[in-house]
Amino acid sequence: MPITVKKKEGESAGSVIFRFSKKVQQSGVFLENKRRRFSKRVPNARSVHESALHRLAKKAEYAKMRKEGLI
Repeated sequence: MPITVKKKEGESAGSVIFRFSKKVQQSGVFLENKRRRFSKRVPNARSVHESALHRLAKKAEYAKMRKEGLI
């Protein structure tokens, strides 16, 4: 849905820009864009599983090194 603002007779360019920016702000286009830009994506099940396996392997490796006195 495009936002349109037509210049009225005898209206300055500054006031047209002001009315346009006001309409854009009221429509919520920028808020929706910011929400989409900074939202986190939900990871898929496979990547979550692989991450958990990696964490467990690192934890076991750390425990082994600690037991051997390397840490």
